[in-house]
Amino acid sequence: MGRVPPTDRRTLLQATAGLVTATTLTPACSTPTTQAHRAPPPSPHPTPAPTPHRLPTHPAQLTHGPRTTPHVALTFHGNGNPTTAHALLNQAERHGTRITVLAVGTWLDENPTLARRILDAGHDLGNHTHHHLDINTMQETAAYAEITACAHRLHRLTGSIGTWFRPSRAARATPLVERLARRAGYPHVLSYDVDSLDATSPGPAAVTRAITAGIRSGSIVSLHFGYADTVAAFPAVLEELDRRGLTAVTTTELFS
Repeated sequence: MGRVPPTDRRTLLQATAGLVTATTLTPACSTPTTQAHRAPPPSPHPTPAPTPHRLPTHPAQLTHGPRTTPHVALTFHGNGNPTTAHALLNQAERHGTRITVLAVGTWLDENPTLARRILDAGHDLGNHTHHHLDINTMQETAAYAEITACAHRLHRLTGSIGTWFRPSRAARATPLVERLARRAGYPHVLSYDVDSLDATSPGPAAVTRAITAGIRSGSIVSLHFGYADTVAAFPAVLEELDRRGLTAVTTTELFS
């Protein structure tokens, strides 16, 4: 190969530098993404995943928090269409509200990024069994497997088994399920004193009435991620809480 003249050498170097710059700035994979429901980028310092709480002066099953402080806990069964989950999380965060999500294990398998999405926004995340079966009617071995399978999913995704346990298809746990939850690492079963009835799809106005009729300081409200009525009712619920001077906090904050 002959000697490259100075002018040609300069041109070649400039072209090579441009190629290197373009390669550096171009993503390795340029597959387009959609704006809807895009998970937030991973935090370089992820929110530490809280662990279960033991409250020595409280009963094993918690139906409400202190009645002396104007705080309430809005707790959501984490299951169903992730579109409604994102919609409710977005509404809560725009309002500055913190919620508690009790996730079903199979739902976490299908939507693994939601675990960190929930925690990194400052919400509570807990265990609502793995398959969402009627746990109170199950034999001991099967019931324990339902609790621990979901706990393992949570631990794999977040480093913690979650802060709370709620039995599936029941407001309260039987003594057996209560004991199994404690064995799995959950000192308390999280129940509620206000049922939104949103799982019956009664319409947004009925959901709002069910909540506002019973809610007061210390209340724990049962809601669900998978229903459109819940999404439609949520702004009115938050507005009514503001009007009454009540603040929605995580369950952890409610009992702190």
